[in-house]
Amino acid sequence: MNILFLTIGRFESIHAHSIYTDLLRTFLKNGHTVYTVSAKEKRRNKPTAFFKEGNYGNLSVKTGNLTKCGLIEKGISTVRISSQYRKAIKKYLSDVPFDLIMYSTPPITLDGVVSKLKKKTGAKTYLLLKDIFPQNAVDIGMMSTSGAKGVLYRRFRRQEKNLYAISDHIGCMSQANVDYLLKHNPEIPREKVEVSPNSIEVRDFAASPDGRKRLREQFGIPLGKKVFVYGGNFGKPQGIPFLSECIRAEKDNKDIFFMLVGSGTEYPALEKLLREEHIENVRLHPSMPNDEYCKMLAACDVGMIFLDYRFTIPNFPNRLLTYMQAELPVIACTDPNSDVGAIITENGFGWRCNSNSVDDFVNAVKDALGSDLNAMGKKGRKYLTENYTVEKQYDGIMRSIKKRETS
Repeated sequence: MNILFLTIGRFESIHAHSIYTDLLRTFLKNGHTVYTVSAKEKRRNKPTAFFKEGNYGNLSVKTGNLTKCGLIEKGISTVRISSQYRKAIKKYLSDVPFDLIMYSTPPITLDGVVSKLKKKTGAKTYLLLKDIFPQNAVDIGMMSTSGAKGVLYRRFRRQEKNLYAISDHIGCMSQANVDYLLKHNPEIPREKVEVSPNSIEVRDFAASPDGRKRLREQFGIPLGKKVFVYGGNFGKPQGIPFLSECIRAEKDNKDIFFMLVGSGTEYPALEKLLREEHIENVRLHPSMPNDEYCKMLAACDVGMIFLDYRFTIPNFPNRLLTYMQAELPVIACTDPNSDVGAIITENGFGWRCNSNSVDDFVNAVKDALGSDLNAMGKKGRKYLTENYTVEKQYDGIMRSIKKRETS
């Protein structure tokens, strides 16, 4: 098959490791031809470009800034991206007979380009639903369903519904996502919605005791403490004010150390907190390359997930997978609607707490200090290999496509 994958993510190399590149390499390994269309943001000051090598091609399209910018700039860039992608595809890929078009949210504004390509090529369409927008923006106060902001909400909601309508298949991250989607969009046929979870190519970054010691020295992590690590985005969806409260509550705990790695709009707020309150059992580190980050995890003991308590949509952060790969049990501080915490606790590799209760977090830390972390981490790794590998996700997608073709 000729497969087109649309994303606003930055594709530097198909050989990089992420939930998307890992999956696309699996398609390549199974004999398909894969084309990716990705965003090249304005700040990079580089033109649209296309290259093809073997059965893989990448079209990087010059767009406006979509990340690390103000809401107005981001909104304008997001609205324009569909037409920019459509023009670039027409110029560089107009002669390719696509059989399958895959795309992820965010953004929902790819509906225009997907609709045009589907009509032209007759390709099957598969949405990897990673983000339920605009409701997630409403939940955390970035958008409103009424007033002036309501106009924008209604526009995006129409595009969201259109994206669902033109998608032959919708793959959700978990069963809670499936249930939410069908409840709030009853017009979607049940048979085209399925669980297609975040998945990775599982690798081994295990370290010996001496190796862990060297890694702790390399990353400035103290020896003799249990290390609780958070890696990922520091933004509004992660509920950074709650993370800050949890850090304050544990700042005098001499048995633990927090390693926080990432970037985002709330990163400066964390820097200010650590500086002004002289919190010494925390290290805040900027984002690092994926392989370096995975190696660093081997020197830690417990992974952490944070989600804003106000969410009504069930998020499922993909950072969970790297913790499981590193055999780290996980503390999931989430809203009541996410099922990530239930999966963790029911399968014995972590703890769940409400992301509006510091006491819950403190108790989870206490439980972790008294638990067999190695045994729990191995349970997480086992669950990962049984449920969240790209090979299993690939098989599920192909099985779904073939089933619909024969029905």
